[in-house]
Amino acid sequence: MENSDTSLEAEDAVSSVFEVKSAMDELVNSFNVFRGNIKSKIKQTEDRINMLDRKHISLGRPVLSTKSEMAEPHQKAFNSYVRSGDDDGLRGLEVELKGLSVSVNGDGGYLVDPQTAQSVSSSLKGASSLRSIASVVTVEATSFDVLVDHGEFGSGWASETATVGEIGTPQVDRISIPLHELSALPKASQRLLDDAAFDIEAWLADRISEKFARAEGAAFVSGDGVDKPKGFLQYDTVDAGSEEWGKLAHVRTGVSGDFYDAAPADALVDLIYALPARYRANATFVMNSRTAGRVRKLKDADGRFLWGDGLAAGEPARLLGYPVLISEDMPDIADWSTSIAFGDFQKGYTIAERPDLRVLRDPFSAKPHVLFYATKRVGGDVTDFDAIKVLKFAAY
Repeated sequence: MENSDTSLEAEDAVSSVFEVKSAMDELVNSFNVFRGNIKSKIKQTEDRINMLDRKHISLGRPVLSTKSEMAEPHQKAFNSYVRSGDDDGLRGLEVELKGLSVSVNGDGGYLVDPQTAQSVSSSLKGASSLRSIASVVTVEATSFDVLVDHGEFGSGWASETATVGEIGTPQVDRISIPLHELSALPKASQRLLDDAAFDIEAWLADRISEKFARAEGAAFVSGDGVDKPKGFLQYDTVDAGSEEWGKLAHVRTGVSGDFYDAAPADALVDLIYALPARYRANATFVMNSRTAGRVRKLKDADGRFLWGDGLAAGEPARLLGYPVLISEDMPDIADWSTSIAFGDFQKGYTIAERPDLRVLRDPFSAKPHVLFYATKRVGGDVTDFDAIKVLKFAAY
C-alpha cells in the first residue's frame, strides 16, 4: 500500500513539473510573439516617420527656392498684364519677392518679373559704361550716404620711457548720393503683343536696358546732378600736385587740343604716376572711340605701340599695361578738354540704385501703339577725388 502511494506521488510530481514546463514554454512563446509584434510595429512606425520626413523634406525644398516658385505665377501674371492690360493676376498675387511686394499701386506701375529684371540688370552691367568698373550698391532708401576719411591718423614710434603724444584727428566727410528716377518709354503695337510667339519679356528687357544704359552712361560721366546722377567730369579740376578735396586733378598734354608732338606718350605716363600707388593696381583708362583711335597710333621712343589688344575674347584692350574702357560719353579731344580719365573707379565713383524695376502700361497715349513706362531709381557721385585723374588737352 505504501509503494502504491509513493508511486502516485511520484507521478503527480512528474505531472506538475511537466505542467510547469509547458506553462513556461507557452509563456516564452507568447513573449516571443509579443516581442515580434512590438518589433513589427516599431518598424512600421519608423517607416512611416521616414516617409513623413521624406515628404516634409520634399515639401520643404521649395522654401529654399521660393523665388523661382513665386517668380512663375508672377511672370505669368505680368505677361498677361503687359499683353492685354489684365492686372487682376498681379493685384491678387499676395506674395513677396526679394523682399518686395510684387503688387504695386497702379499709379506707379507693377514690378517687373524677376527674369526680365535680371536680364535688364545683366545688360546694364555688360554695357560700356562706368557701371562696369564703378562701385555699385543696392539700397532701399531714397539716398545713400558714404563716409569718407580723407585725412590721416597720427602715428609715431613709442619708447619704453617717453610720453606718447596725442594723435591727430582724421577728417571725415559725409557724401550723400540721392536717387533719381530713370525712365524709358518703349512702345509696341497691340497686334504684336497679341502674337503668342512674340517673346514680350525679352523684347521689353532689351528695349529698357538699351535706353537705361544710354541715359546712365551719359549721367555718370557728365550729369549735372539735377534730377540725375552727378558725373565725375562735372567737377572742377586743378593741376596734379595741388589737389583739393572736391576737385579732380589733371595732367596737361602740353599742347592745346592735342598731344605734344615731340613726346606724345609722356603725358600718359605722367597721368599714370599722378595717381597714388594705392589706386594704380585697380586703375582703368576711360575714353571714347575717337580718342582711342588717336591713342592707338601712339608709339614710344623705340617705335613700339603703347596700345595692346586683349589676348582673350572679352578682355579689354590695354594702354601702357592698364585696361581701357571705351565710353562714348567721354568728350572728344578739343582745346582744354578732359578726354581721358584714369583711376580706380571702384573707389572713386559710387552708383546707388534701388532693386525694383516698375512698368506701367499705357494703351491710350500713342494709339494704335501701347507705351510701357519703365522706371527705376538710381544715383551716382564721386566718393574719392584722389582715386581719379584726368588728362587735359591744354598747354602748360
